[in-house]
Amino acid sequence: MSLPADMLRHQVEVEPYEGPGPAGPLYGDAVTYRGYVEDNRRLVRSATGDEVVSETTVYLDPGAVIPAESRVTLPSGRRAFVITVATREGPPDPGMDHLEVTLT
Repeated sequence: MSLPADMLRHQVEVEPYEGPGPAGPLYGDAVTYRGYVEDNRRLVRSATGDEVVSETTVYLDPGAVIPAESRVTLPSGRRAFVITVATREGPPDPGMDHLEVTLT
């Protein structure tokens, strides 16, 4: 089971990070996902263990494929980059599985 439909009120556009290129990072074609966007500044640890300030968290259904460092366009038009992606199970309801994506 995934997030309830009434939580999926926002759309985000994700350009998946594909790796380094000769002129900078390479990104795949944009994919649009529905989810819940929460602007909330907090300190998180990146995949390399560095402390990074996250400005936004996006909650998505667990089927979304979002690599770290992907570029995300938020409903406001602001572009951000993925710091971490975590699969969450449960709370507040068992079976309410989702992805928690922290952004710059």
